[in-house]
Amino acid sequence: MAASGSKLAIFASIAANLLIAILKFIASFFTGSSAMLSEGIHSVIDTTNGLLLLFGIKKSKQGPDKLHPFGHGKEVYFWSFVVAIFIFSLGGGVAIYEGIHKVMDPGVQETSIKSLYWNYGVLIGAIFFEGASLLVSWKEFRKVYPKGFKSALVETKDSATLAMIIENGAAVIGLLIAMIGVTLAHYLENPAIDGYTSVLIGLLLVFVAGFMAKESKDLLIGETVLQHDIDKIKAILDSYDELEMYGNIRSMHLGPDDAIVGLEVNFKDDTPVIEVERIVAEIKKRIHESDHVFTHTYVETTGIQKSAFN
Repeated sequence: MAASGSKLAIFASIAANLLIAILKFIASFFTGSSAMLSEGIHSVIDTTNGLLLLFGIKKSKQGPDKLHPFGHGKEVYFWSFVVAIFIFSLGGGVAIYEGIHKVMDPGVQETSIKSLYWNYGVLIGAIFFEGASLLVSWKEFRKVYPKGFKSALVETKDSATLAMIIENGAAVIGLLIAMIGVTLAHYLENPAIDGYTSVLIGLLLVFVAGFMAKESKDLLIGETVLQHDIDKIKAILDSYDELEMYGNIRSMHLGPDDAIVGLEVNFKDDTPVIEVERIVAEIKKRIHESDHVFTHTYVETTGIQKSAFN
């Protein structure tokens, strides 16, 4: 996805989360709701995460230098991983702690949920703003991945926008859980239910953090391009009668829109050297034109063992 699409989704999320956090903390102060406090913390973390992702996108656009000859594209993957850690520790951890404290402390349990209307007003408003932010992120995501969401999760290398979609989706679910929790706590006159709700929200955040961490880790370590992109390269190589064989096609994403590919080819013995040079240059050009994600292509033409080919 283009950087402009990622930034639009993140800006929308930051604006929504900042406003929602303020409303949630106000409601928590006046109602004593543990679940609402957890939701407020969640929104603050989401706001901070958006800023971190914007920083990661900016850093990833820096060009190559002596220390980083392939550029800084993986910066966005690193900061996406940091965001996952924040969600796990500050989001899930604090929410679970606050919920357990509410359930276990008799003095806290005696604090009633003072105003159901406060909670409902903030929660309904928060669902509206979070839903709008989720819609913006989703529309930007679908521009690049018009197929189903499940296949898009596998294909996407844009960890920043994916993080916004997952965060906003989790936020909407968390808000619905909070609404159910404060309602039950109010009508059943059992504040402990509010604590259990906070724990449930925390567990949701822990799950989301684990998923995001795994996706970011795979990209950070060096994830290959998709199989259909490899098939494009093979189709290009198959079109040259001068090639006796080819293989060892290796690729790695250096960023959402930046990948390196290396391959080995063996020309027929009667192919002139000048023709070899021309074909190698043409192969590189055609690979880049087949998908502009291939920004670095390396073709090895010597010292090839037949066992290395597919």
